[in-house]
Amino acid sequence: MQPLPEVRKQVLARCPELAPRRVAVRDAHGCVVAEPVAAPSDLPGFPSSAMDGFAVRARDVAAATEDLPVVLEVVETVMAGQPPTKVVGPRQATRIMTGAPVPDGADAIVPVEVSRFSDGTRDEDETVAVLAPSVEGQHLRGAGDDAPAGSVVAPARTVVTAPLVGVLTAVGATEVAVVPPPRVGVISTGDELVEAPRGLARGQIHDSNRPMLLAAVAEAGAEPVDLGWVRDAPDAVAAALRAGAHRCDLMLTSGGVSMGEADVVKMVLERMGDPRWFQIAIRPAKPFALATVDGVPLLGLPGNPVSALVSFEVLARPAIRQMAGHAELDRPRVTVRAGAGLDRRSDGKLHLVRVRLVAGPAGAVAEPVPAQGSHQLVATAGATGLALLPDGPGVAEGAPVEVIVLDPAAALRAGVASPA
Repeated sequence: MQPLPEVRKQVLARCPELAPRRVAVRDAHGCVVAEPVAAPSDLPGFPSSAMDGFAVRARDVAAATEDLPVVLEVVETVMAGQPPTKVVGPRQATRIMTGAPVPDGADAIVPVEVSRFSDGTRDEDETVAVLAPSVEGQHLRGAGDDAPAGSVVAPARTVVTAPLVGVLTAVGATEVAVVPPPRVGVISTGDELVEAPRGLARGQIHDSNRPMLLAAVAEAGAEPVDLGWVRDAPDAVAAALRAGAHRCDLMLTSGGVSMGEADVVKMVLERMGDPRWFQIAIRPAKPFALATVDGVPLLGLPGNPVSALVSFEVLARPAIRQMAGHAELDRPRVTVRAGAGLDRRSDGKLHLVRVRLVAGPAGAVAEPVPAQGSHQLVATAGATGLALLPDGPGVAEGAPVEVIVLDPAAALRAGVASPA
């Protein structure tokens, strides 16, 4: 049996990062920035007001109070998007709106809340009474206050979030170089598989692996490509794989990679070249295949649904994230207490036990889901983590155990301090 880290190393070696490409900023959300983006000019490009109020010279109103207000001449009104036309001189003010350019001569903004027009109205008055002192720079946004010219606003390896889309747009970028999300094809093989809503004959099962893996691919940030179901016929499987290789950057299969004589995927990959067969020292998900079809890497996952899902988590998901340019390939890991005994026998394997992270009296604990069979997907669907049990007798109740966090929100609810 091969250790999981060694198999992972070989998988990542066959799944290199995709070549970057330039895309419209609006289409870059979720992608990884391939080249740093710098602000070509100051953001904002001019001093602006952070408040509705009056642009003044701070020294003119330094002693203003409600009892002894300072009365200033209002020389003009400046709205957002409108350039000022007059300089603010001694004992003068410009009425200004939030975001409007600050006129020359002014060095502070008096909020409208601490001002009063001389006759009690706010329409077409030529003077304003300032009721509180101001200091230089008060409520004034300087040019380059958000990003000075030349500063990097989107470093390489940054994931483009919604706020970053706003930043890129604000600095005038229309395109950005990103690592594109890989197109990941998922194919099912097996004469026993039936797609719902078609009824089941004796010995048949619904094809749950393909939709499950397509959803997992999407959750990993890649573009899922449904390559459909193929019967257990070598020529049909070979044709489907070659067709998929022309559409995808990576392909996933489930089933047909174990030691059985009827494992068609294994037979086909042997003919197509360059396959590697693994019996990984983990439980579940021991059988695994690594191959290349017409230059496209293929990961052969085991057929049992829980095994397929675990294999995806520890091998396929890191490969997908590497291809997409992510710096962090793995889900977060935390150490919590075992909420119940996690027993096992020594067999030379790392056991990945499906657990729920829940709140305990002294913090988060990991409780095993009620069924751990590699075919028991219903219980696995409620798991929020994978507890890692090294070879040995297991972990006693209350003892620390390392857990791969599958659901960061559930981990936070359970009291895990920093699951992501």
